[in-house]
Amino acid sequence: MQKFLTSALAASVLLAGLATSLQAQRQRVSPRETVSASIGGKKVTIEYSRPSVKGRNVWDPSGNLAPFGKVWRTGADEATTLTTEGDLMLGSFHVPAGTYSLFTIPGESEWTLILNKTAKQWGAFKYDANQDLGRVKMKAAAQPSSTEQFTIELNATGGSNGVLKLTWDKLSASIPVMMH
Repeated sequence: MQKFLTSALAASVLLAGLATSLQAQRQRVSPRETVSASIGGKKVTIEYSRPSVKGRNVWDPSGNLAPFGKVWRTGADEATTLTTEGDLMLGSFHVPAGTYSLFTIPGESEWTLILNKTAKQWGAFKYDANQDLGRVKMKAAAQPSSTEQFTIELNATGGSNGVLKLTWDKLSASIPVMMH
């Protein structure tokens, strides 16, 4: 009888923990999103959280959302991750197969895309430039209308080519993707 009660108690604690975890996931202010594309026959996946503008100036250098000229987690909550099954090129930047955290430094006309070798981290709070795989410039452009929720698009454009596009508020940044 003692073993049964101990097992029942352990199961109850496990179920309560699972329920709490599921509840926390449902209550995220910035929902998680996964985008994938097959480029040159290899899968590329980006996982990120989608913050909303909510009437704020997201690019304000004195703010804490996505200020111009400062390293941004490129989303919300956990650092955004990029996983590629094969070696690829982001613009002129060679990226070996693997999983990396993806950061950016936003700007009005140009962004810097950063891939960091520490894939699992919370935001950019402990971002360490010494762990960068590398950096590459992205072309930025004003958008005619505002995008309320931060959006990452990864689209195959034919053969071994694709485009990575980041859009939020009235600004987007993009870079060509090519599978090696």
